[in-house]
Amino acid sequence: MMFVVYILYINQEVFYTAHDRSEFLFGAPFFHALLSKPFGLMQYVGAWLTQLFCYPALGTGVLVAVWALIFFVGKKALHLRGHAAALMLLPIACLLTSVVDLGYWVYISTIRGYWFSQSVGYLVMLLLLWAARQTPRKWHLAWYLFGVFIYPVLGWFALLFGLCLALTEKPSWREVVGLILLAFAASVWHTQLYSNLKPDDVLFAGFPRFETPLDSSPRLSVPFWVLAVVSGLIPLCGRYLAKSFIPPLCAVAGIVFTWSLMFRDQNYIDEMRMVNNASNDNWQEVLRMAEENQKPTTTMVFLKNVALMNEGGLLDRSFKSGNIGYPIYSPENLHVSFLNIAAPLVYYHYGMMNEAIRLSYENAIQTGFSPFYLKMLSRVALACGDVKLQERYTVLLRHLPFCGSWQPAPVTENAKKLQESNPDELSGVENSDSYIVNTISFWYESDCKVASEQALFYAMMSCDSHRFWPSLRNYLKLHVNEAFPVHAQEAYIIYMDKAPEEKRMMIPVEESIYSRYMQFSEVLERLFKPGKTIGAVAEEMRREWGGTYWYYYIFGRQYSDLSERKEAEVQS
Repeated sequence: MMFVVYILYINQEVFYTAHDRSEFLFGAPFFHALLSKPFGLMQYVGAWLTQLFCYPALGTGVLVAVWALIFFVGKKALHLRGHAAALMLLPIACLLTSVVDLGYWVYISTIRGYWFSQSVGYLVMLLLLWAARQTPRKWHLAWYLFGVFIYPVLGWFALLFGLCLALTEKPSWREVVGLILLAFAASVWHTQLYSNLKPDDVLFAGFPRFETPLDSSPRLSVPFWVLAVVSGLIPLCGRYLAKSFIPPLCAVAGIVFTWSLMFRDQNYIDEMRMVNNASNDNWQEVLRMAEENQKPTTTMVFLKNVALMNEGGLLDRSFKSGNIGYPIYSPENLHVSFLNIAAPLVYYHYGMMNEAIRLSYENAIQTGFSPFYLKMLSRVALACGDVKLQERYTVLLRHLPFCGSWQPAPVTENAKKLQESNPDELSGVENSDSYIVNTISFWYESDCKVASEQALFYAMMSCDSHRFWPSLRNYLKLHVNEAFPVHAQEAYIIYMDKAPEEKRMMIPVEESIYSRYMQFSEVLERLFKPGKTIGAVAEEMRREWGGTYWYYYIFGRQYSDLSERKEAEVQS
């Protein structure tokens, strides 16, 4: 039990994100849409219960309660006595693993109600098995036939019910007929009710398969295959395993199984925390987390810079905490990026409302109109002055548990200024992090002080001198009698040195900054030797020089992903 509590505790951010990215819409259309597919009722129940993760402690408490019922009911249904009852720890370990091994699938999964539906479905299956074993043997044929009729409700758990019932006692020939009918239940229901679905979607109704047009992760179905095998073996072997060594053996097996498959990555958790804090405009907490992280992902870099825009000090502080985005940890190379994690939120704060709407709709159509996207669309509608549309999204949210009084936060002053100062047009260019950099770096003709700062910053991020010089001129014109920011001075020095152009300008800089640049150049020249990779040089210089723009200019633009650099690629 302590292990279960510990695993659930360290995944609190995951469960909150599960609530934030899981669709549940109050009303008949959503209900009927799910019921039009087998296992849909379980998914509907699971989708509602997932909203309890709005308070992770509450949601996990309910989940643990369901697992406790599974242990109790399973012990009764399978007639496990004494030490043999510990065998029910194995199915619980499978269900625990299934909610902590998803990784970045939490952002792109299309399975409705996944977080609770499997546990609830398994509990209902065990209740039916318990009821069936309490009735006289002559009624077992009726139970097999009942399994055929409840297939649209339980999906693959109906088949598992029939298998477990058959394995508990040797079936008669009549019961074998009923079992065969149950085995063909999917085919029967496909022809009678679900002919509009693919046969596989009916045959494996409710069995989680993690597939999209771009990605597939068969590994994530392993806990459910193991659950099915274990559920079938317990009736066969349970009576022979009432030994004293069984409880510790089952506990160790469950711990090893869960720990070996659980997704573990600190950036994965930190991203979720930063998105949650950014959604609530808690910029100080976003900055605190950014300062503690040494190898941020692209999402974390963008959220940090939005926070600095709102808190102040962007051109004095941003590069000190690093602007090189490291890749997300995804063993299966999922097509998940900044676009799926936080891009609509970033677009909103940069005043790019049409882009925020478009991307929110694109993602929501694929994965569902979850609270995250409904809140995003409501905030954008408010920023665009469409009160009726904003109220429509807000009403949908208020039907969710714990969102009854939710209201979109007021539009920030910076978002208003950026929205008003630049044309918010859909370019047709595919959204990406580089799209944001390139778009904002061309705002150098704006008369808005906030826009001029962003244009200069993203011109520096693009490492493009043709954008840097006009951005710098516009920034200095709009920020008269203000201090020349540290990172802007660093950029000015290196562009004067590396990219001299006819239209460059002469500006005084601090002597200490210029002296440090000379030291940086000397160290860089000394470390670059034949046979030494750029990545190796970057690692050596990161501790002392990683907080400067010069470091980003030399290493960030060529190796924006230092953790994936090719060590075999030699700098000549």
